[in-house]
Order: sequence, then structure tokens, then C-alpha cells
Amino acid sequence: MRTIDRVKKKFIEDGFEGVLDRRPTRRVYETKSDGDVEAKLVALCCSEPPKGFAKWSLRLLADKMVELEYVESISHVTVRSVLKKTNLSLGK
Repeated sequence: MRTIDRVKKKFIEDGFEGVLDRRPTRRVYETKSDGDVEAKLVALCCSEPPKGFAKWSLRLLADKMVELEYVESISHVTVRSVLKKTNLSLGK
């Protein structure tokens, strides 16, 4: 059922207030990075980039974190979030 159809049905059944009441989300996401992982990522970011690269990229950092077995897996988006949270940037 399309969203507009659900909203229309809810409005007919429960009125305006019924449409405004939203069900709570059921999604629970497990955090992939804790303080220890974040500290290792920051230290890695401040280190020299691999040979052949002028600076670290988000993907290089993510790959190196897995290679060093700091984490089982981590995406470049998570790396970006951690660096943004700690106010670090990659060479800017």
C-alpha cells in the first residue's frame, strides 16, 4: 500500500490527530566504532599515508583499519563520520 493511501485511510479512520501520531521506529543500529576504534582511527589519520599516496583518503583509512585488524569491517562513510565528529579533515 502506498504511503498516501495509508495516510488517507488513517485520516478517515482516526482524523487529523491520528495522521500526526507516528509509530515508533523499530530499527536498532549497532555502533561499529567505539572510543578505542575512534582513537586508533585518529592516530592512523595523523600518521604518514601509504607509499605512493600524498595523503589519506577515507577509503584508504577504512582499508587500513581492516588490514591492521582494528575492526572486522568499516565503511568509508563511518570513517567520515568519526573524523567529522572529532573535527579532523584529510589535508584541508
